[in-house]
Amino acid sequence: MKMRLLVIGSLAVLAPLALWGMGKRSSDPPLEVVPKVDLERYMGTWYEIARFPHRFEKGCVAAKATYALQKNGTVDVLNQCRLDRSDGPVKTARGIARVVDATTRAKLKVTFFWPFYGDYWIIDLGDDYDYAVVGHPGRKYLWILSRTPIMDDALYGRLLERIASKGYDPSCLVKTPQPEKG
Repeated sequence: MKMRLLVIGSLAVLAPLALWGMGKRSSDPPLEVVPKVDLERYMGTWYEIARFPHRFEKGCVAAKATYALQKNGTVDVLNQCRLDRSDGPVKTARGIARVVDATTRAKLKVTFFWPFYGDYWIIDLGDDYDYAVVGHPGRKYLWILSRTPIMDDALYGRLLERIASKGYDPSCLVKTPQPEKG
């Protein structure tokens, strides 16, 4: 009987924590990704235009990510930013991503510290691979990326409307200061 109470009590504590950790609001529809990603075209450098703020990017300006496809199908990830100012010290994080949805190739898992992986879902992508929006199915993370350090205001506005329609709160985005040249 005591064991049964212990199990039930543990479930009562752990179940809400698990749901909270998933970060999914029950009112959100499932997050849709783009229909197809050509990973070879996606490789290269992307400049961070805006992001949801998180502690791992605290103080980051001039942030960019560089992706390189490996022969085994994984993607080498190099995230870089300057701390506090455009001529500040460089902060880097190296990781590895793997495709987890072979049909679209738009859902990846990325790790910067094994064995912990995070979702990296491409939820919007320019026809010419000139911009991308990357999110998390629980709407905890969001990045707007561009091949150039500056994004056209009209395009940025359209992306804000689209991310709102996907259940994200655009007012949570912070723009990433970028130098005029990459």
